[in-house]
Amino acid sequence: MKPSEKRKFGRTDLEVTGFAFGTAPVGNIFREIDDQTSRAMFDHAWDAGVRYFDTAPMYGHGLSELRTSEALRWRNRDDFVLSSKVGRLLRPARRDSIDFAPWVNAAPFRSEFDYSYDGTMRAFEDSLQRLALERIDILFIHDIDVYTRGAEQPEVFRQAMDGCWKALERLRDERVVAAIGVGVNEWQVCHEALKQRDFDCFLLAGRYTLLEQDALDEFLPLCEERGAAVVVGGGFNSGILATGAKPGAKYNYVPAPAEIMDRVTKIEAVCAEYEVPLPAAALQFVVAHPAVPSFCAGTRTVQQLEQNLAWMNHPIPAAFWQALKDKGLLRGDAPVPA
Repeated sequence: MKPSEKRKFGRTDLEVTGFAFGTAPVGNIFREIDDQTSRAMFDHAWDAGVRYFDTAPMYGHGLSELRTSEALRWRNRDDFVLSSKVGRLLRPARRDSIDFAPWVNAAPFRSEFDYSYDGTMRAFEDSLQRLALERIDILFIHDIDVYTRGAEQPEVFRQAMDGCWKALERLRDERVVAAIGVGVNEWQVCHEALKQRDFDCFLLAGRYTLLEQDALDEFLPLCEERGAAVVVGGGFNSGILATGAKPGAKYNYVPAPAEIMDRVTKIEAVCAEYEVPLPAAALQFVVAHPAVPSFCAGTRTVQQLEQNLAWMNHPIPAAFWQALKDKGLLRGDAPVPA
């Protein structure tokens, strides 16, 4: 599919491009990106037809939203879709008093969790100020998963389903935002949120990929039934589906275990047979599901961005997907590109 292809965003009136520009890297995660590189990537994505951009207060303690503002604020606002997140408040502080990890040279704000009604409204207003834009189209409740909150997660989830939900529901009812959802690392948390509240969308990191399709059991069918859109991030499982099963390959941010290395090696063999780049298969597989209108990826250089866009465009024969299913490397009920 073309990265610029427009798709309906669930049951809402929004349309998003099949490729979404993720802004965690321009928040300087792990290492610094300069302003010129950040702006060049935004401009290149725009010139390639990308019209969906995702940011968050967490990314660089506000730096990502500031850079998103700098790149987009003079564009025609009706020409693009923008999502950000709530659940954290940023407070000005001396740089030497802030623990920025894993961000490098981030903005001078201390980040603190706040899932209350008032905190959610404050977070939304603060994001509008940093973005210098009149509206945000999509708001996700950020990081109410076990991966981020550990043993606190059940209580954090309860707080979010009360405080955040009430604030977001009001913003949606008043047509201040077009869609509200949850952005986490576990499909189970998304599934429970959709069972409890009337969400429009989800941002799911790494849990629906060429290597993981458990979300097909309950979560994605419920999304189809309810008209909820799912944006998938982390479609490379943090590395191995981009690099292949080479020594040191990462799976979910740690060295890939032997069984994952073996599975990816087998997928790579099918890729070689059909002359399909592994990352192209990983990208295109995700957006073949009818509930998934967009794949969100962040890059560190214009070259990386160009490569992702090329992978999204790479022709893949139908026989390739069937071969993966025949060899037990892909679930038989997994939707694949036409």
